[in-house]
Amino acid sequence: MDARLNLLTNPLTGKLFKHFNAAGKVIADSALPAATQELVKIRASQINGCAFCTDMHTKDATAAGESATRLHLVAAWREATVFTEAERAALELAEQGTRIADAAGGVTDAAWANAVKHYDEEQLAALVALIALINAYNRANVIVQQPAGDYVPGMFG
Repeated sequence: MDARLNLLTNPLTGKLFKHFNAAGKVIADSALPAATQELVKIRASQINGCAFCTDMHTKDATAAGESATRLHLVAAWREATVFTEAERAALELAEQGTRIADAAGGVTDAAWANAVKHYDEEQLAALVALIALINAYNRANVIVQQPAGDYVPGMFG
């Protein structure tokens, strides 16, 4: 399977993704826990059907020491006992932020209030930015039908 458009070699998307990656670095360097960041990226990618990002972020999380049990349970996090209350709040915010068009009111006040209980303002800003950024990556990859399965942790720098 080939992508409809090579996002990595196309001059315009190459420039765009340099900016996306710079934004991702700002988020990665924030106080938002790295494990939480990967869980959020995985969950949004699952919801959006982005195989490329799901592959990438599960492999990155594994390389960073995340357990197979937690990775297998991300899609069913509500019933899983392996996530902290803070992670659960982040996953709920990620789901509602990803499914924003599915809910008449967008992200609920309850989901936001729960996230506020666990994260400070910098971490909340990073979480909001992360949800927006992973959704942008997901959409680009889904639109071009980016193939998945060949990602190796660290291959993009």
